[in-house]
Formats: sequence, structure tokens, C-alpha cells
Amino acid sequence: MSFTAVPAAHREVRLVAHPEGEVTTRHFRIAEVAVPRPGPGQVLVRNRVMVVTAAMRTQMSGVRLPMPSFVPGEALWGSAVGEVVAAPDGDFEPGELVRHPYGWREFAVVDVSRIRRLAPDALPLAAHLSQGATAWGALRRAAGIRAGDTVFVTGAAGGVGSMAGQLARRLGAGRVVGSTGSERKAARLRAELGYDDTIVRGAGTIERQLRRAAPDGIDVLLDTVGGEQLTAALTLARTDARFALVGALSTQLGGDGGISAPVELDAGLVITRRVALRGFGLHAHPDLPEEWTKEFGQGLRDGSLTFPHALLRGIERAPQALCELVQGRHIGAVVVEM
Repeated sequence: MSFTAVPAAHREVRLVAHPEGEVTTRHFRIAEVAVPRPGPGQVLVRNRVMVVTAAMRTQMSGVRLPMPSFVPGEALWGSAVGEVVAAPDGDFEPGELVRHPYGWREFAVVDVSRIRRLAPDALPLAAHLSQGATAWGALRRAAGIRAGDTVFVTGAAGGVGSMAGQLARRLGAGRVVGSTGSERKAARLRAELGYDDTIVRGAGTIERQLRRAAPDGIDVLLDTVGGEQLTAALTLARTDARFALVGALSTQLGGDGGISAPVELDAGLVITRRVALRGFGLHAHPDLPEEWTKEFGQGLRDGSLTFPHALLRGIERAPQALCELVQGRHIGAVVVEM
């Protein structure tokens, strides 16, 4: 497709104001603006799908963060997959599929350095936005999962957790336990997504439920929540347990949307049981996406892996998608098709 075939205007989603309390669709505005033109070292991409994540709620908060925050009056951003429309420098060909960090708009001008080429037949389009790479890296590299391990995954119905149960099983775990917010989700985790047992928030203390689900303790924690669930996991940690911490949903999805998540931990237990606690972020492992794409593609082709996700159609539904994610309405990734 040539640049002349591109429409004069497109839509983008802008933040109206930093939310105080619950985020609603009133905090967003759909704006119609001119399609930008790429300059040297840039390409124009027509976005096809984008993903919404819990981190976006944090970026809306207006509190001080170790990452860029969304700015009222300006378009939001986040991972998207699209096709190249124009590349003045010839670095890309029109029609090539790429992943980049400028979702929340129908067309995006992207620096070549921020783009990753996608093999056209490697994965279904939306699957390129899976958070499975985080689950894969946390279990393999941060936690070093071993055959027979008992694994506890918090936030098991989210974008990371819905892949983590399957991957823990794939990597040789002997027992996999996950936490979630409802029995409806718990039933699906057990039936489809690799979990032997589940813990439901509000159905009793987390520690009591975890003792029932993992009576011999846990060897690995993949934690996306923090708070009471991390504390309970430490109480049930076996000697030489490995904890990979990848999120703090207990505060990220709260009223202030902050990322700070103080937790009281028993240092004596950490020392005497030699528990390793390690933070994990995909940004520190630039080789992981390619490794994950190969693993994921093979798993999808042979049926040993699935990609749980909700798909909403139309950029005008992107604000609704994020609100529903924060409310815990879906299982797996939440993807918007443009």
C-alpha cells in the first residue's frame, strides 16, 4: 500500500484526566486527528490489534513511577501489531507485519529502532500480544523451575497467569496452584489452563487455602499480585524455594493505581529456608520474545498450548477494554482489534 492510499484522518484515544478512584470510560476521549507522516528513520504503521494491560492503569494514575506516565490531553500508548504502510528509507516493505509500542491509535509513526519484525505465519495476529513471554521467562530464568516442583501462581486468570499454568506444566511441574477472584474463573483454570487446584480471593484466608492446595509447601512462586498472597506463599515456602515477582496487582488496580506494594516478610524464614526472591521484567531480556515466539508457535500448532484472550472490536472500545480488565471481567489477555 502506498502512502497516498492512507486516509487524511484517523482516530486515537486520549486520556482526559488522571482517575481518582475507579477508572471509567469517562476518563478517555476518542479524537480524530490527521494521519502523521513518517520522517527519516521512521515508518508509518496501520495498527491491526492492540493489547491492554494492568500496567496501563498504573500509568494513568499520575503518581511518580519508574516508567513514563500517560499525560492528560495526549494519546495513550502500548503494545500493538500492525502492517507497514510507508517506509521512506526503505528499511521495511509495505505490508510487513510489525510489533511496536504505539497502540491506542489507528495509524502510528514509529522509529525503526522501536519496531520488531514479525514472521507472517509464526503466530495468529493477536497471539503476538500474549504476555506468555513474561511467564516463560519468569518460570525458566528467574525461578528456574525443576521437574516435580509445586508451583503457585498468583493472579492466575490474567494475561501472565493464564499462560503460566500451562507453561509450568510444560516445564515439568508436579503440581500447579493458582489464585483468582471467582469460582467461575477458578473452574476454567482447572479445566483448561493447567492448574491442579485454585485459591479464590474472599473464600477464606489465602494462607489457609494454600495449605489445603499445597499441603507439602511450594517450591516456586510466580507472583503478579503481592500483598497477602506473597506473604502466604513465603509461609508455605519449602527449602530453596524460588520466587519470581513480576507484578503488584494488589495495588496497581486499586484506587490510586500506584505501583508501590509494601509487604511484611519474615526475614527469618527467607534465611533459614534459603528462599530466593527475584524481580523479573521482560525489558531486561531482549532475546526472550524470539525464543518465546518459537515455543508458543510450536505449542499452538501441536495443541499443547492455548492463548486465552478476550477480543473487543473497534478502537472506540479500547477504553471499555481497559475498564473491564481492571474489573476482572476476563480471563487471559484483553485485545482490541482495530
